Amino acid sequence: MAFNAQQIFPIDFDKSVAVGVDIPFNAPGVFRPNYTTAAAIKNNLINFFLTNPGERPLNPSFGGGLRAFIFEQISEGNLDFLKEGIQNQLDLFFPSINIENLEILKQEELNTIIVSLSYSIKNTNINDSLEISFA
Repeated sequence: MAFNAQQIFPIDFDKSVAVGVDIPFNAPGVFRPNYTTAAAIKNNLINFFLTNPGERPLNPSFGGGLRAFIFEQISEGNLDFLKEGIQNQLDLFFPSINIENLEILKQEELNTIIVSLSYSIKNTNINDSLEISFA
């Protein structure tokens, strides 16, 4: 019986097979592929945060919905509500992710919300973080 077995994504070893598409879409061609599972997961998380609920026709509850908070009064209560909502959505749509640290920061003078997320992928040695600003 194996204990603490690490999951290895076999597709990561084949450098000729793309796993996903990089964001932003600013490559000379239409899309720039990525070749690792870690990069694909990070791009999926960015896509989640940039999507509003209701934008995906077959999955209307998918999305961080952060743009809706930009014109709200930025208060600690609103930020706590937003953080709880993001944690629930990430648990629902990304069950393989362990949230190590999630912070919602505010810059009131710029009317900006900054989401800082540190995460790991269950049963792997993949650890990463991302920070996204919404103005």
